[in-house]
Amino acid sequence: MTYQRPNFRHPDAPTNTLGFTRKDYEGSISTLCAGCGHDSISAAIIEACFGLPLAPHRIAKLSGIGCSSKTPAYFLGRSHGFNSVHGRMPSVATGASLANHDLVYIGVSGDGDSASIGMGQFAHVVRRNLNMTYIVENNGCYGLTKGQDSATADRGSKSKKGSSNPYEAIDLASLAIQLGATFVARSFSGDRQQLVPLIKAALSHRGFALLDVMSPCVTFNNHEGSTKSYIHVRDHTDAAPVDFVPMREEIRATYDAGTTIDVRMHDGSIVRLHKDSGQDYDVEDPQAALRAIAEHEQAGRTLTGLLYIDRDAPDLHKVLGTSRRPLNSLKEKDLCPGSKVLDSINAGLR
Repeated sequence: MTYQRPNFRHPDAPTNTLGFTRKDYEGSISTLCAGCGHDSISAAIIEACFGLPLAPHRIAKLSGIGCSSKTPAYFLGRSHGFNSVHGRMPSVATGASLANHDLVYIGVSGDGDSASIGMGQFAHVVRRNLNMTYIVENNGCYGLTKGQDSATADRGSKSKKGSSNPYEAIDLASLAIQLGATFVARSFSGDRQQLVPLIKAALSHRGFALLDVMSPCVTFNNHEGSTKSYIHVRDHTDAAPVDFVPMREEIRATYDAGTTIDVRMHDGSIVRLHKDSGQDYDVEDPQAALRAIAEHEQAGRTLTGLLYIDRDAPDLHKVLGTSRRPLNSLKEKDLCPGSKVLDSINAGLR
């Protein structure tokens, strides 16, 4: 079976101030499981880029390997893109950004891609404060390899097979703050009212912006006992097709800042979310942010919203004093200014 988007769009479709319609920010049709929260994140990215607005051709999207890393194909089809190898997206993003200041960089990763094989690269792209938006679509499991616990799975959380995770979870938001990230936020894929503004804020931030989005796996992590269950449940029998996922309506959560809400899943489990009001603590104090995250975690809640921001830290380009012009625009005389300039450089190194 093949799918194709209709070419027709209403002639009076709304445009942003740059003259683009939402169609200009779309990608190909998703091949993810029906109801996957990753598709909601893709839709939120489309809405955020359309609303800011950003020209699609000024955006570069990068990813690694995993269900999350497939999603850049489903948004911003007219932008630049690079799908790298597992866990190596940060180094590709660093090289691309150093070569061209003029693009807006969006990295999409997963909890396996960032918290396991890519942890080393994640740590260094954070501490270098590369100017990019880094979105982690966090589902606590490896969806492409049949649902094994990832490094972000909570201790005591049960896998689909019933085994309990014995290891402490890696909290990427707390880790990013400790490593020096200058923008850290957390959200839920089903709360578009919160997610879209956070993406807009991250894209507008000068420096490294981490957005950790809870987006549970509808196929391998939606069962009772999982601390990252999401939308729907289906009866499982040995005779059932392994890849069958019934179409269900996505659960959405809308609630006021400064409040806590229990979101009941289809299997009866509860995800308890707390939305920061911006008045609970100073979001420009990293230690206060870490304490707030830990306090909510100890109380069985997940703190969402803007967790920490540093508005004044210099990004990597400013630290290194790189060329403001994209490298592909430099002429031979810019790259080879002559023997006198080389002599002066050498003299300065003696």
